[in-house]
Amino acid sequence: MRRDNWLVHQLPMGMTDDDFFVRFVSIFQAVATTFLEDADTIESLVDPTVAPQPFLPWLGSWLGNSWIDSSLPDAAQRRLVRSLSAALGWRGTVFGLALVLEAITEAPVTIQETGVVRRHRDDGCPAPFARIQVRSTGWLDEGDFVELVRDELPVSVAFEVEVDGRRIWPA
Repeated sequence: MRRDNWLVHQLPMGMTDDDFFVRFVSIFQAVATTFLEDADTIESLVDPTVAPQPFLPWLGSWLGNSWIDSSLPDAAQRRLVRSLSAALGWRGTVFGLALVLEAITEAPVTIQETGVVRRHRDDGCPAPFARIQVRSTGWLDEGDFVELVRDELPVSVAFEVEVDGRRIWPA
């Protein structure tokens, strides 16, 4: 916490006797105080538990996702940003995909995958494949949900999405 007149108190004694000079320095102090207060709170701007609500979609975009809907409830946006940050290091894996999809659907997700890793030229190896089963697409429509899955999976992985027992991808 800064005391009042923190900048003026740093002036040499002779300068504080001049009322005009003190008022002049106070102008700069007022401007600098706003910058310092912003700098003091910078760590809370990137913490999804306490960041201002308008920052949450912006934080999501830092994590590579521009689809966090600002009309969602505050708690849902915070949960999504926390899940996205937790999943970032696991991106492209079953675990990472499950973290993201469970945050959106708010329900368990079943992912079955072949687990195959292969060189592009390998013949005889099946292509990587994942089957994703969810109860709902959460707040995303089906097309956006499929696009999200496509973004989260490696490009070489073919996939199928079932919502409540109904296959929505491939159509």
